[in-house]
Amino acid sequence: MTTWTGQKRPRLEAAQQRRRTGRDGATISVKPIRIFGDPVLRTPADPVTDFDAELRRLVKDLTDTMLDAPGVGLAAPQIGVGLRVFTYHVDDQLGHLINPSLDLSPDEETDDEGCLSFPGLVFPVERAYGVVAKGFNMHGEPVTLEGSGHLARCVQHETDHLDGVLFIDRLDPVARKLAMKEIREAQWWGEPALQVKISPHRTWGKAF
Repeated sequence: MTTWTGQKRPRLEAAQQRRRTGRDGATISVKPIRIFGDPVLRTPADPVTDFDAELRRLVKDLTDTMLDAPGVGLAAPQIGVGLRVFTYHVDDQLGHLINPSLDLSPDEETDDEGCLSFPGLVFPVERAYGVVAKGFNMHGEPVTLEGSGHLARCVQHETDHLDGVLFIDRLDPVARKLAMKEIREAQWWGEPALQVKISPHRTWGKAF
């Protein structure tokens, strides 16, 4: 669940999902976004093994929630589902990736980065400038996503979420200390955690 400087903070809803109708008449399903402190964000996600209707609903829920927030990326653990799935919306490119594996460029860049699970928090993070991400779409078809700059940053950020890694973990000690100070002073700090949804899918053991 990535967002960037200048975007509004996500809504902190009650546990119930919200359903409404979009401009095209389709039903939109918006899930509450899990906030730092919820244990699901520190739990490595399980690989997807069943490419079924439930998975397609998950991709739709992630997409609707990401666009509503708004954010440029959202990982399944951020809505309480422990599966290796994320969605992205960068430079008008909208998509999703399942069971990603990344090949990172040696070149790196530092840029401001935030997260929908840390409302209002933005810090510079160093990441690889380019990425080639391989995985699957919701129909089980192989997909390769190649990008640089913001797209590469988003893919790395969301894949981190699937491994229980948060962007504050990539800050240097001084910046991390400042980030934790801002978190403790934030209005959302101390919000009660929602119940984690247990995946019904068979897993392969250790996740990414």
